[in-house]
Amino acid sequence: MKLSRLALAVALLPGVQVFAAEQELPSMLITSARQAEPRAQATAANTVFTRADIERLQARSVPELLRRVPGVQVSSPGGVASLSLRGTGTAQTLVLVDGQRIASATSGFARLDYLAIDNIERVEVIRGPRSSLYGADAIGGVIQIFTRGGKTGINPEVRLAAGSDQTFQRSLSLAAGTEQTRVHLGASLDERDGFDITRDNRGADRDNDGQRNKALHLKLDHQFDANWKAGLSLNDQRGKNEYDDAYEFAPGAPQDEFRVSSYSGYLDGQLSDIWNSRLELGRSFDRNHAVGSNYNDGLLETTRHSAAWINRVQLSERQQLSVGSDWYEDRLDATTAYQEDSRDNLAFFAQHSYQGESFGTELGLRHDDNQQFGSHNSWNAAFSLPVGQSQRWILSYGEGFRAPTFTDLYAPPAWGPNPDLQPETSKTYELQWRAEFDETQLEAALYRTDVEDMIAWGGTRMENVSQARINGFEASAARELLGWQASLGVSIIDPRDRDSGHTLARRAKRTLSIDLDRTFGTLSAGAGWHVSSARYDTIANTRELSGYGVFDLRAAWQSHPELRWEAKVNNLLDRDYALATYNRPDGANWWDPSQNHGYHEAGRTLLFAVTWTPSL
Repeated sequence: MKLSRLALAVALLPGVQVFAAEQELPSMLITSARQAEPRAQATAANTVFTRADIERLQARSVPELLRRVPGVQVSSPGGVASLSLRGTGTAQTLVLVDGQRIASATSGFARLDYLAIDNIERVEVIRGPRSSLYGADAIGGVIQIFTRGGKTGINPEVRLAAGSDQTFQRSLSLAAGTEQTRVHLGASLDERDGFDITRDNRGADRDNDGQRNKALHLKLDHQFDANWKAGLSLNDQRGKNEYDDAYEFAPGAPQDEFRVSSYSGYLDGQLSDIWNSRLELGRSFDRNHAVGSNYNDGLLETTRHSAAWINRVQLSERQQLSVGSDWYEDRLDATTAYQEDSRDNLAFFAQHSYQGESFGTELGLRHDDNQQFGSHNSWNAAFSLPVGQSQRWILSYGEGFRAPTFTDLYAPPAWGPNPDLQPETSKTYELQWRAEFDETQLEAALYRTDVEDMIAWGGTRMENVSQARINGFEASAARELLGWQASLGVSIIDPRDRDSGHTLARRAKRTLSIDLDRTFGTLSAGAGWHVSSARYDTIANTRELSGYGVFDLRAAWQSHPELRWEAKVNNLLDRDYALATYNRPDGANWWDPSQNHGYHEAGRTLLFAVTWTPSL
């Protein structure tokens, strides 16, 4: 870490802030404005999952939870988790854990499937660009994950689970504390033998592709007095993920030995009646060591140090100003030498918001100064109009950008890097409608996103070669229906390459998600139905993958105040489907696009679990 630059960022500049999610404020939203605000006032389209939602839905991974969000599509081609938010690419969505970026600086991917969900308290999904607050990568939106915090008293929890594909899950946690100090300590070990993802009966690819993930979590918060508080957070996931090379010359059973971790600390103070200030320091770490693969052996390790400082000023009862800056530095360690192995970014931002009786406004600007690609400005603006007591219209404009990765810029010459690459940029125009009628919550959004200078292979090296246009509509509804808690989300998108007119690869144009849950005394039951239309697997739209529908069931029994039993069946009808393909011919031309096979998703799976929360 360059301590002189870190000291400058902390000592001289106002910075950015991510306020901790408070368990007692479920109706608040943190990520949209980068500070706590009522969800009803947030200008960004958003979805929030609390700890109660995670347990009710019995979600066992972050991707499994996110597939319920309108506009979110998740898959795992070849065992690598992939996410698309509003038709954008995986690397075009910013992922944070307790405020820390966790995406790899080489691939741009955040491995959400590695995160231990037993250590998660809350997930916030912001749909739409937020680069004016967060900088690079927030083109499609921002996903922020808040880890679990402590509680007063001593509250242990033990969970054991077993299921299909030789799945075994164990977790142990302790939430404890007083009125001033609270701590949460958790550890888990998840193992599964998995299934054969390629199913091509070729050589070593006949084996199952499993995963082993052990996780450790620590969160500590202390309230010094009414005005000052501090805390720290530690999250560490490590293990191995097996996959198939999907190439004829694969030597054996390849696997990734991974580690994803983040550490952060904060000091928060109320300096006056109208001025709050917060300092944060953090470190995130992404390590991937590929073993047993002919074409991908080697180590890729990125470390990110960060500093942030934000000042929030309450100008009046209806006006608020946030002024800040943040700094981070990425460092790379790889088996294969890169032309450069470090870069840093220093940014300033300011955002003003006004909430009046007849209308509201929001205006923000961020300036990023990156060591590699220079300066970049991002704007956002929103106008909200309440209609009566039950409706609200929001018209907004937002800009986004994605910085080139280390691989795009500095990889070995044979890989075709381009140090002159410019960031991908985007402009999004959006109209939202929110309403509540007869205890039915309704939301809808109509948007258009234009992406310029998309980074792609230009024939001899990486280039800013293409442009994309994404038109979209999404809607959600939630209410109690005949005693059932019902929620529905639907998304319709038209994502196109503006140069060729082709639909962007691996994006379904229509998705639908429905969940129904009900409690019968100590028993509860639920079901979910997730539907996706067909998608193209190639840029040229020459290969189409059929649509699919997956039906899930779940049930739980609180047999004792300290004992809860759970059972769930995913993909009850055992639907066989693939969301990506690979080339694996019998002939000499192994890149022949007519020779392809599917990376299959999981079939029917069962999981049984018991959770013990003894009273001490």
